[in-house]
Amino acid sequence: MKSGSLACVGLGMTLGAHLAPRSRNYIEEADVVFLSVSDPVVELWVQEMHPDVRSLQPFYAEGKARTETYRQMIDAMMAEVRAGRRVCGAFYGHPGVFAQVPHRAIAQARAEGFDAVMEAAVSAEDCLYADLGIDPGSVGCQHYEASQFLLYQRVFDPTAYLVLWQIGVVGDRSVSRTSTGAPHRALLLELLTPPYGPSHEVIAYEAATLPISSPRADRMALEALLFADLTPATTLVIPPSGPMRPNQAMIDRLKLLEAG
Repeated sequence: MKSGSLACVGLGMTLGAHLAPRSRNYIEEADVVFLSVSDPVVELWVQEMHPDVRSLQPFYAEGKARTETYRQMIDAMMAEVRAGRRVCGAFYGHPGVFAQVPHRAIAQARAEGFDAVMEAAVSAEDCLYADLGIDPGSVGCQHYEASQFLLYQRVFDPTAYLVLWQIGVVGDRSVSRTSTGAPHRALLLELLTPPYGPSHEVIAYEAATLPISSPRADRMALEALLFADLTPATTLVIPPSGPMRPNQAMIDRLKLLEAG
């Protein structure tokens, strides 16, 4: 292995509550820390752990394709890795969940012969289960990025939970907007209304980011989603529309199998 290294860690969702000991150690022992969070309070908190913290947020810009932003972020981190430094990338939530930069940076570092690792962390999905009281093992849970769900032919089961991430930018094919509006959401409702009905209750969810704040869990009819207040951090949770349907043919086969 070459002398430089890269560790991508997650800060979790709630300030100070979710940072694991190993992730904290990577931050404190690094030569340079690159930080990807939009909250200045979180940035100040990380700066207390290390004297050289460099924000990746300036790479974002309105109308700028996120693919270009991500490339520049990776280049910035890899430049320090190639210089032989121990680099830590600290990311909001889990570094491997809805975060392309850590995955791509680690792959690039390994391809060039550098040591690179990812540390697991608390994600918005983990908080969602706790805050909304959902057990994914009860009836099943399907997760899709909202635009991907809209743009591709997906087969989903309305008797399980359906979770659509980044609902606030659904339909953004340019990958450069910070929000989309009612016309884009109307297309999504065309897919969701037949299996659920316009009055089916859905939940607009956002995890709490500060210990003194509460998570967002706004319940509304599916049709109200058209003009609801949604942000890039909002996740749409759609509860099942009905009970699971038994597979009687398979049940009968299992009975025969168990009968010997």
